[in-house]
Amino acid sequence: MKKICIALICMALIGTGCAGLGFRSAPTVVVILPTTDPNSTPVVPTETPTAEPPTATPEPTATQIPEDYGPNNFPGEVNPLTGLAVTDPTRLDRRPLAMKVQIFPRADRPPMNISLADIVYDYYQNNGMTRFHAIFYGNDAEQVGPIRSARMLDIALIRMYKTIFAFGGADKRVLNKLYASEFYDRLVVEGSSNCPPMCRLDQNFNNYLVVNTAEMGTFIEGKGIDNSRQNLDGMTFKLAAPADGQAGTKIYNRYSISAYSRWDYDSASARYLRYQDTREASDAAEEGYEALNDKVVGVQISAANVVVLLAPHKFLVKRGSTEIVDIELTSTGTAYAYRDGNVYQVIWNRTNTDSVLSLTYPDGTAFPFKPGNTWFEVAGKTSEITNPETGAWRFVNQFP
Repeated sequence: MKKICIALICMALIGTGCAGLGFRSAPTVVVILPTTDPNSTPVVPTETPTAEPPTATPEPTATQIPEDYGPNNFPGEVNPLTGLAVTDPTRLDRRPLAMKVQIFPRADRPPMNISLADIVYDYYQNNGMTRFHAIFYGNDAEQVGPIRSARMLDIALIRMYKTIFAFGGADKRVLNKLYASEFYDRLVVEGSSNCPPMCRLDQNFNNYLVVNTAEMGTFIEGKGIDNSRQNLDGMTFKLAAPADGQAGTKIYNRYSISAYSRWDYDSASARYLRYQDTREASDAAEEGYEALNDKVVGVQISAANVVVLLAPHKFLVKRGSTEIVDIELTSTGTAYAYRDGNVYQVIWNRTNTDSVLSLTYPDGTAFPFKPGNTWFEVAGKTSEITNPETGAWRFVNQFP
């Protein structure tokens, strides 16, 4: 445990800066959280193997002091999704692995091993809930989960990062689009012949679906599917924080009455620490938070970078309790990048369907991520943005 905490702390440095930002406001939306997930059509095997508890705690693989890299020409041992070197460069000779990890219901928290992901997208899925799309590349973990069902945005993210995608089913309309895609052979759902790498884990009478990331590559290759190293150029990493930032030490992301989170900048570790909703809250005054920990690693989930992406949201289906949301993370849009206690208003870019998402200033100059992991919070294009106090920024998700 001590090794992990040290490794996470060593991945961060402190930077400072100041400048002004412009914001706009929109009305608040309140959505009620259902007790079930009505849009999921899980794929159920006839016999489901059971996973054994993990035998050891996985450790992050970054071992060297970070340098400046990107957006291309990454050395063979440097992870282009974090800007960090790995202990074993052959670990990068494969595709990244993406998984859908649940955050609701609250009783099933905390998630397993998500603190070891290189990149996590947090976004609205349906009926007031959010879910994580976690991408593993530089690190492996015996058990990541609980694994849940896919949504429309996952299709764009799979193309961006050229991933293998592990998930627990989907609404038939989403499932049809997934299996009609060019990456259909890289989709892994639960089945009696898929354990390992995807197994069931019974913990306190909770039958969780989990994935072993190290075994996924062997599983895919055994099916004759390409698992070679991919071109993941696009992100730029620099140790020093840009000098044109404004204080950004708290980030509130409110998706609904049920789903809201907060990131607090911790100057000791020079990282942002994750806090999650504890109750239904009709407004900011009623919100309650607690630290979101990693169930296996045993530390509070943290990030070197937190980026809020503003993108159009629209309902493809909204009928009764059934919602299918399409998030148009295409071309370019406004983003707010947080690193080293500062915030920067920048542009997110997805130049091609298979391009890794990058950040630039309005003039096209690359904006540098801090070496380390990144969490993307995806919010509606017209979301309400306020600055309630110095260093604190609040995003209230709005459609479209």
